[in-house]
Amino acid sequence: MFSCLEYGITGRALKERLVEVTCWNPRDFTQNKHHTVDDRPYGGGPGMVMMAQPLQDAICSAKAAAPRNKKPVVIHLSPQGKRFNQAAAEAWLKTESIILVAGRYEGIDERLLLTEIDEEWSVGDYVLSGGELAAMTTIDVITRLIPGALGHEDSAPEDSISSGLLKYPQYTRPDHFEGLEVPAVLMGGNHKEIERWRLKQSLGKTWLKRPDLLANLKWDKLQLELLMEFIREQQT
Repeated sequence: MFSCLEYGITGRALKERLVEVTCWNPRDFTQNKHHTVDDRPYGGGPGMVMMAQPLQDAICSAKAAAPRNKKPVVIHLSPQGKRFNQAAAEAWLKTESIILVAGRYEGIDERLLLTEIDEEWSVGDYVLSGGELAAMTTIDVITRLIPGALGHEDSAPEDSISSGLLKYPQYTRPDHFEGLEVPAVLMGGNHKEIERWRLKQSLGKTWLKRPDLLANLKWDKLQLELLMEFIREQQT
């Protein structure tokens, strides 16, 4: 499944050794000929639960492969964890090595959570078939923040959410499409006016689509002025 990381931005970062990703399969650490990694839950109920022993041995193997003197953080990707976001990704970036534990089925044995897991994080309030997709999501988000991973050094800071706001509208050629035109300010070449327009549109788009983000914004006089201006334009 993780072969998709070999493409695009993550693929280039891997080739340039800006980041290293290694996978451990719990089935390689089982103790029976069937390579069993799950069993029925005690107390009854549907589905299967991942067994502690294969996962623990896989985690220990990953720890042993981590850089010396750099204790890795073991993270379980689970709906019961804290919500993963851009701020979390920036914090993770400062960690030398991370072990992502991707669960499946009905979850993993609780005793493993108590003995091996340092933190639990969630990529959203929904159910995936397995934690692999969540792991790939977090890897992609973090990789984009690594210096040199993107083609332009300003790309990551200007992404939506990175600044705390949604990104301003983007346009490219042609100038006219389906009766709609590119805003004149973007065609005028006045960079100060373009910067002002973009900030106003970011504030306005966030107000329209993700007002919850505005609660965490450290407002200044210009931002308030531009948002009020945007709102008045919407009402006319």
